[in-house]
Amino acid sequence: MRLVGADGEMIGVVDLAEAMAKANAAGLDLVEISPSAEPPVCKILDFSRYKYDAKKRQQEAKKKQKRVALKEMKFKVNIGQGDFDVKLSKIKKFLSGGDKVKISLWFKGREIVHKDKGKVIFDKILEQLGDQAKLEMEPKMEGKQIIMVVSANTAAE
Repeated sequence: MRLVGADGEMIGVVDLAEAMAKANAAGLDLVEISPSAEPPVCKILDFSRYKYDAKKRQQEAKKKQKRVALKEMKFKVNIGQGDFDVKLSKIKKFLSGGDKVKISLWFKGREIVHKDKGKVIFDKILEQLGDQAKLEMEPKMEGKQIIMVVSANTAAE
């Protein structure tokens, strides 16, 4: 096996018994760093410190990841222009924050007969969003509502 010392210097290719003896003499552990290499690479180090550092690196990487949330905005068929504008600005705010937005349009009672009004509202939303958003899920009917999902268009930035 290829042995690396406690302070990072390359000791060279040694057999297992010699590597174990050097690790015991240093009062540290012999840890296999790269088992798939030819010959395998081992390092003399404090194993508990190695595990601690690996855990810290993993936590740091996890902290830097951006979680994408799925926000939802509900519309009605007979929505007023003011309400529409407010909801649209909220959608734009969610998209600029990097979140996906699930847009649903609810039909109450006999409104479901006018599905074409729902399509018009969805077309208007997509037109207003322009190239700020890309369509992830086409509008589709699910029960008494139409649903579509949009996400931030990274190509526009």
